[in-house]
Amino acid sequence: MGSIERHVRGGKVSYQIRWRDPAGKQRKASFQRKVDAERRLTEIESSKHAGSYVDPRAGRTSVGEYAATWLERQVQLRPSTRDRYQTILRVHVVPAFGALPLSRVERSAVASWVAEMAASGLAAATVRHVHRVLVMVLNSAVADGRLTRNPAAGVPLPRAAGREKRFLSHPQVAALAAAAGEDATVVRVLAYCGLRFGELAALRVRNVDLRRRRLTVAESATEVAGRMVFGAPKSGAARSVPFPPSLAGELEAACAGKAPEALVFTAREGGVLWLRNWRRRVFEPAAAAAGLDGLTPHGLRHTAASLAVAAGANVKHVQRMLGHASAAMTLDVYSGLFDDDLDAVADRLGEAAEAAVPRSCPGDDSGRSP
Repeated sequence: MGSIERHVRGGKVSYQIRWRDPAGKQRKASFQRKVDAERRLTEIESSKHAGSYVDPRAGRTSVGEYAATWLERQVQLRPSTRDRYQTILRVHVVPAFGALPLSRVERSAVASWVAEMAASGLAAATVRHVHRVLVMVLNSAVADGRLTRNPAAGVPLPRAAGREKRFLSHPQVAALAAAAGEDATVVRVLAYCGLRFGELAALRVRNVDLRRRRLTVAESATEVAGRMVFGAPKSGAARSVPFPPSLAGELEAACAGKAPEALVFTAREGGVLWLRNWRRRVFEPAAAAAGLDGLTPHGLRHTAASLAVAAGANVKHVQRMLGHASAAMTLDVYSGLFDDDLDAVADRLGEAAEAAVPRSCPGDDSGRSP
């Protein structure tokens, strides 16, 4: 068990606690008030008993220093995600907590920080994402034995309002494609295959199987710090996406005369398609001309899901087409589409049930009550 000693120096009283850590090494700490010393000693002995003891010195590392080390360890991150986390740490986390030792981060301070970000006008979804990065950093500190608990966990967060999804009809897709001119095929591939824009920009000639009508989505092109980086798709795994017969001729023309490693779609002056440039130069003018103001390129991915469900695709089909990690994710994003599908299922069940009921023959009184 630990002990508390009272010391007097120069007329000032202090209280020193002594204890042995789980390895048997002698430790000590001083406090100005006896109640603080007693509380700390109780916490230490309780943590030793529970197996959650943390060396007080381990939490002296600053949040900024530890966060930089944490980010270096995240070898699984895609370049775009790493860049986004680095920006969040630099812009939001380090200015607020960077100089503070890990052990000095308090839940109330994190709650105030979240409230200040929300009050500053940051979107709720952005505030939630920034907070999530801090939670991941401090979770790692807990796992490393630098903290006994995560002070950022469970802090109240602003509720992110869900954006209403926009789904185009076949005539609207046709109008948008026509307005896009030379990039009509790009619009139709996005609207009927559900590729993310980065996946379309990275599509190579060897990934187009005209005979089987399949696109192999194996790469994604993403802008990172002003340069284009090619990497694995967001799901981390390649997938095969079917395309409708109506696109076969257009894709054949887009691939004609190109080497297998060449990109199928490029910018008009050559080179990789950059979403920002393509959206400004091609997509937004085309959307305005087609009477679809406010539409975003990502809306074509939503459209692909909607048109696929309308054509009879179930949730697993849509999951595979879009490259979602699970069918549950697909349902979370597009549950409304499948509600309509369930109505059709209910109608067919009703028709089948009615067909199974025996019908009385003309002149047959066997079904009448006496």
